[in-house]
Amino acid sequence: MSEFKPVSGGIKIAIDRGGTFTDCIGSHPDRDDVVIKLLSVDPANYDDAPREAIRRVLECYTGRKIGRDEKLDTSLIESIRMGTTVATNALLERKGQRCAMVTTRGFADCLVIGNQSRPKIFDIAIHKPDVLYEKVVEIDERVTLEDYTEHPDKFKTKDVSTDSDLVVGLSGEVVRILERPEAAKIEAALRALYDEGFRSIAVCLVHSYTFPDHEKLVGEIARKIGFEHISLSSQLMPMIKLVPRSTSATADAYLTPEIKKYIDGFQKGFAGGLGTASAMQGSGARCEFMQSDGGLVDVDSFSGLRAILSGPAGGVVGYALTSYDPRTKIPVIGFDMGGTSTDVSRYGEGRYEHVFETTTAGVTIQSPQLDINTVAAGGGSQLFWRNGLFVVGPDSAAAHPGPACYRKGGPLTVTDANLYLGRLLPEFFPKIFGPNEDEGLDYTASESLFAKLTEQINSEIVAPAKQMSVDEVAYGFIKVANETMIRPIRTLTEAKGYDTSAHRLATFGGAGGQHAVAIAEALGIRQILVHKYSSVLSAYGMALADVVQEVQEPSSIAFTATTRDSFVKRFAELRKRAAVSLYDQGFSDETIEFELYLNMRYQGTESALMIIKPEQNWDFEKPFVAQHMQEFGFILPNRDIIVDDIRVRGIGKSFQTSEKSVDEQLKSLATRPVNVAEKSLMTKSVYFEGGRVHTPIFKIEDLQIGDKVAGPAILADGTQTIVVPPNSTAVLIETHVVINIGDEDSDGTSAKKDISTGRVDPITLSIFGHRFMAIAEQMGRALQKTSVSTNVKERLDYSCALFDANGGLVANAPHLPVHLGSMSTAVRMQAEIWKGRLKKGDVVVSNHPTTGGTHLPDITVITPAFHGDKIVFYVASRAHHADIGGILPGSMPPNSRELYQEGAAILSEKLVSEGRFNEERITQLLLDEPAQYPGCSGTRCLPDNINDLKAQVAANQKGINLIDSLIDEYGEDVVQFYMVAIQENAELSVRNLLKQVSKRFEGKTLKAVDYMDDGSPICLEIKINAEEGTAVFDFTGTGPEMYGNMNAPEAVTYSAIIYCLRCMITEDIPLNQGCLRPVDVVIPKDSFLSPSAAAAVVGGNVLTSQRVTDVIFHAFEACAASQGDCNNLTFGIGGKNAETGEQVRGWGYYETIAGGSGAGPTWHGTSGVHTHMTNTRITDAEIFERRYPVLLREFSIRKGSGGNGQHRGGDGVVRDIEFRVPVQCSILSERRVYHPYGLAGGEDAACGLNLWIRHLDDGKGGILQRKINLGGKNTAYMKAGDRVIICTPGGGGWGPAHMEEDTANRAVDPRSTWRGQGTAANYAAIQESAS
Repeated sequence: MSEFKPVSGGIKIAIDRGGTFTDCIGSHPDRDDVVIKLLSVDPANYDDAPREAIRRVLECYTGRKIGRDEKLDTSLIESIRMGTTVATNALLERKGQRCAMVTTRGFADCLVIGNQSRPKIFDIAIHKPDVLYEKVVEIDERVTLEDYTEHPDKFKTKDVSTDSDLVVGLSGEVVRILERPEAAKIEAALRALYDEGFRSIAVCLVHSYTFPDHEKLVGEIARKIGFEHISLSSQLMPMIKLVPRSTSATADAYLTPEIKKYIDGFQKGFAGGLGTASAMQGSGARCEFMQSDGGLVDVDSFSGLRAILSGPAGGVVGYALTSYDPRTKIPVIGFDMGGTSTDVSRYGEGRYEHVFETTTAGVTIQSPQLDINTVAAGGGSQLFWRNGLFVVGPDSAAAHPGPACYRKGGPLTVTDANLYLGRLLPEFFPKIFGPNEDEGLDYTASESLFAKLTEQINSEIVAPAKQMSVDEVAYGFIKVANETMIRPIRTLTEAKGYDTSAHRLATFGGAGGQHAVAIAEALGIRQILVHKYSSVLSAYGMALADVVQEVQEPSSIAFTATTRDSFVKRFAELRKRAAVSLYDQGFSDETIEFELYLNMRYQGTESALMIIKPEQNWDFEKPFVAQHMQEFGFILPNRDIIVDDIRVRGIGKSFQTSEKSVDEQLKSLATRPVNVAEKSLMTKSVYFEGGRVHTPIFKIEDLQIGDKVAGPAILADGTQTIVVPPNSTAVLIETHVVINIGDEDSDGTSAKKDISTGRVDPITLSIFGHRFMAIAEQMGRALQKTSVSTNVKERLDYSCALFDANGGLVANAPHLPVHLGSMSTAVRMQAEIWKGRLKKGDVVVSNHPTTGGTHLPDITVITPAFHGDKIVFYVASRAHHADIGGILPGSMPPNSRELYQEGAAILSEKLVSEGRFNEERITQLLLDEPAQYPGCSGTRCLPDNINDLKAQVAANQKGINLIDSLIDEYGEDVVQFYMVAIQENAELSVRNLLKQVSKRFEGKTLKAVDYMDDGSPICLEIKINAEEGTAVFDFTGTGPEMYGNMNAPEAVTYSAIIYCLRCMITEDIPLNQGCLRPVDVVIPKDSFLSPSAAAAVVGGNVLTSQRVTDVIFHAFEACAASQGDCNNLTFGIGGKNAETGEQVRGWGYYETIAGGSGAGPTWHGTSGVHTHMTNTRITDAEIFERRYPVLLREFSIRKGSGGNGQHRGGDGVVRDIEFRVPVQCSILSERRVYHPYGLAGGEDAACGLNLWIRHLDDGKGGILQRKINLGGKNTAYMKAGDRVIICTPGGGGWGPAHMEEDTANRAVDPRSTWRGQGTAANYAAIQESAS
């Protein structure tokens, strides 16, 4: 044995401090790597896990004992690189620094309102994430943009020299200074904050991204007063959008002081300094922290805003640099499955994929971050049997109590299922459990709970379904967990135009090896890579990472041959700034590389793409067009390409890996079958598809390079367990275990799965529930990708769904509540109309209220799918088109009396005939026919209509292709069988709900009535058959059809019923036709809920639907009334000239505005949020003023407008808009007369109010300002300087105000409102906020 030689310096240390474990890798050129894994929190043994890990590494390399209280000698250390969860934990637990926010007057509530959408569409007890600041200070200052992008003639101010209030901003936009701040007033306000004990502030003023002068003034005054931390939004991330920039600034003010506090404590444990300055002076070691963008930064520059994904970013760097080969260019999907969640990401084209706006722990942040998508499914995800379905997560057992097998009385989890099935080996798991922390995993605890759950499942399974074994139940949960994780991976790849099957899967994290093959197989991936450091890959990634300095500036200039040189100059300036920072950290020109990016989009869209500079030239346009085509499926050749941001990523290259790539190793590898008898450690009974198999277990360290292990097998060491199923092989190379799926001579196809249709299998039913929903989601994603209009592409105002052969809804992605039941009516009626006359390649289009439409702008496209000559199912997509003609732009007139005034009405037409798109006929329907009516115009945006209809056709075809794949996989009879079964499952859930309600009300008939503002009643009587779990919803007594537009087609009422039933079932259930099977609906003909074919209906969809919802909830006594309104505001110019008939170019804008939600028996209402049948996002204030000639004076909470009570109703909002040019403005609203009701003794909320601040000539040469009530529904021609102020209704209160608040059932985990991380989760959030 060679003599141990202690090292005297040059040790490199990389650390990932995770939530449960801290991983550390020490390296030295003369010694083997040292790997340390320890608990992140162990106060009985050490104060700080990273410092303890470094101490142990130094002991290994020096050969001497180092006391835990001894300061560590930095002369031994060359560098420390670390990823930390300090910022993430402070954000998750809301334990950051006390801070205040400074903003422009009128915007104190901008972060309370946010984008006005609610986090979870079916939660009537709405819980929005708390804001991070404790107090807000508004200051008197205001700037706006002089020009607006929607100007019909594209006018731009060129000369600012003649007006002292005009300046050119950093983005190139002309800024008008409306009010300059007074330093004395600012100082008084800030000093008051300081005297209250605040030491950290965030400053975010309107349009500071392009005009930062006022923010800088506030910052200077704050520094003079003595604030310790000042976050200026214009310096942190100068990107347009007030709300995310404000949240970013407050997150930085909230988190950075905590980061600094931690770093100060960490540094005190070392003898000698940490950081570049100390290292360059020879008195310390380099110390760098991983940022969310995958780059390292010096310890002194590490900030909270860029620290949120510090740990996960290391994992992405780790697999990217060890699994991707720039020569073969095979892209890689990263699959990091941990205890509470799974992180999914992608690496291809040799560079990291970044996102610049994402939501973490309920906080939307603008900052470059790796596109890491977090799914609420991990080893600790809990297992449930609910309503006949297997459900995995999102609840987690967490670290405490942990899974049942952790010996702390925890619940059943995915980890327990793997343990019980033999896929997790106690022999290889650390013995850290039990009262003395010296016992292994408890198999019997998992076994016992699975036995009890199996008994329950078998007792509830209805014959002729067969009884299930414990093995089958446990394996069923594994399969459902896999399906849960597969959906976001598909979204991540296919959403960007990538083929999932063309990737490799790189798996790491504690649980990844147990699921990787099943995940890969379902995605069509044939090869999986497991790095030798997979269990500590995030730490290894820190060791491989580069130091990064990002510099960014805003822009608003079109990219053309003329402007190209100006971008080249700005790049040169930004490169200098990035280089100076890297020089200061010891890098030279030889070790610095630059990535140059332009953030580009087509004029009039908001879908920007970050484009890297081509290698050979400065022509950014070609790669932009190519990437736009790949991601969105179309280009807009006649539109300008706008540059929103100029970005330089300076990279200090600090580490060059000597590893051969996977492809290089495989190319020269000689493989040999492993000798199982000789190399296997033992044999275990392991469950795979079909039953248990005696499976050899191998220790990874006992295998040699080139050993080939055929499945079934398990490969394990002290930190990871890799399951190799039958029909797979594992090969050991120097750096990885490589798993290949399928036989080497296989063509990659798989046989149809043999599944019985004689009985419903609960596991298969649960999986089909996921698969059907995934099809609807992917249809939606395809529609969003290929559409052109803002309404569809950015607001996602659409729904996609899958239907059985009879038109019954099978799966509807949670897009719009108002579409939930109505699309099925449309499909059934069109199927009847075209019975026996449709051929393969035909597509039908309709929007008429009498054939299942909601209102005319919602156009439905329906495609039949054939098997032979038989229609086996339908797919449909419904999209809101921004204009389809009628009397007003936007086709949402507040004063329409007849249907024709609202635009094109299409009863039933073939849009596509045997594959041929009938553009001539659809042009007639949209453009020519509506213009024949008096005072009406045809569509004002025909190109957008045509493009969006083609996108709907393409989305439907995507759905058909996916169903065809499902049929290829399972067979048509099985797919049809489970289409019916999933509807029967939803029916069972609703029947159970109705039985519970009947029991609660002791069999009484439920009744409610409410009134529209014109006095028209909506009457409802609900009779429940408790024995059968059925109900009759009887609207007899409802008022007659109106001579106005509050009439609602019958389909709207069905949508309201299905939405309410889903809300009252507090668990996730499939949304399909089965929900309505136990319900009979009686709607009196010729009432305004069942109007005639010619009746106007535009308000019925957006207003009456809300009142129907309130009435249903009132009858069930579920909650007090919410605002009962959408507050539809439209304004614009242009359209058909009434005198000449000429079409005048113009623009239009449409928004819906939030209000208050109703309180309930255990919750307060929420303020400033959309409720029930809508959930649209509001346009950000800065985007609003960039695109339109408006000034947003105020957007705030309307204090006191919610109803008082034991639980208060939520408050409405005040939205004050000043017009800078003459416009036609319309408001379509309700609850301006009848108050949102309180319940159980709670008080009513305030009604809404619509005001016109009108400027008139006083006859003496002056201006007279008058305040005029517009009423609930009106149109007015407003002059420049006029304002519209919309005061929205609040929500009703619950319970008498004198009663004490009921807190018994109000313990809500604040994390329940948070979503996953990354683009997949963000897309899901937008889906639920798009009505």
